[in-house]
Amino acid sequence: MDSLEGFFAYDDLLFGPFSRHGWQVEQVSWRKPNVDWNQYDIVVVRSTWDYQTNAEAFITVLAQIDASTARLENSLRLIKWNISKDYLKDIQGQGISIVPTLWCQQFDAAKIAEAFKTFSTTELVIKPLISANADHTYRLSREKLLMQSQELAKAFATRPFMVQPFVPAIVEEGEYSLFYFGGRYSHCIIKMPKADDFRVQEEHGGTLKLVEPCEEMLTQGRHTMASLPDEALYARVDLVRFANEFVVMEIELIEPSLYFNMDPASPERFTAAFVERFGEG
Repeated sequence: MDSLEGFFAYDDLLFGPFSRHGWQVEQVSWRKPNVDWNQYDIVVVRSTWDYQTNAEAFITVLAQIDASTARLENSLRLIKWNISKDYLKDIQGQGISIVPTLWCQQFDAAKIAEAFKTFSTTELVIKPLISANADHTYRLSREKLLMQSQELAKAFATRPFMVQPFVPAIVEEGEYSLFYFGGRYSHCIIKMPKADDFRVQEEHGGTLKLVEPCEEMLTQGRHTMASLPDEALYARVDLVRFANEFVVMEIELIEPSLYFNMDPASPERFTAAFVERFGEG
């Protein structure tokens, strides 16, 4: 993106490993006009945390890269599949557990209110199908739904959205992120929101810790990776405990933070997966 001011990004930790393997790295904003993508061998999508404000333009740029002589990673097919969160329907159809979800095209406060009963919950989470960094994500009680109905109607006037029960484990235990490079597990972190919040991103005050995943998490991660429609150079699988099992919150294949800062060996693992696919520079 044009500026990462206000964000936590760790992609520069790849520069050394890439250089040691003979690859020159340049950062280019996806919004920069008239880029000759043919001058690059590989274009790796990284911290494009503003694409959700104009997803159509973003996909247009990726299609231009895909049509050039450069190789796009992750692939355009994967990115198009992953850009809207209704990919969760796809993996659920393959037997992978997700948080129970209602899929909505239009905002209707009365219908959303019914979800409290449907999910047997006192709180709901509403978020757009295309989003990043928890933008336009709401945690709602019945009272807040009533109080914020005008704001919600405006926020979701033109964008499809999803409704889920709030998952208490997010604030009680945390959300786990498993990272995969070239299809192989690399590392895992747990993300905890700050007090009185539910958003786990660093930009919202969340805290992070490197952890060892249990076998159940690794199994769910393997099954999730096997459900993807194409091979991924990098992937992040977010898991949370719900109804006595680890379920998939999201799969991040476009612009996930890969938290290279949390595991000192992870930049080299990423680079090794890259070199295994594309060779030395």
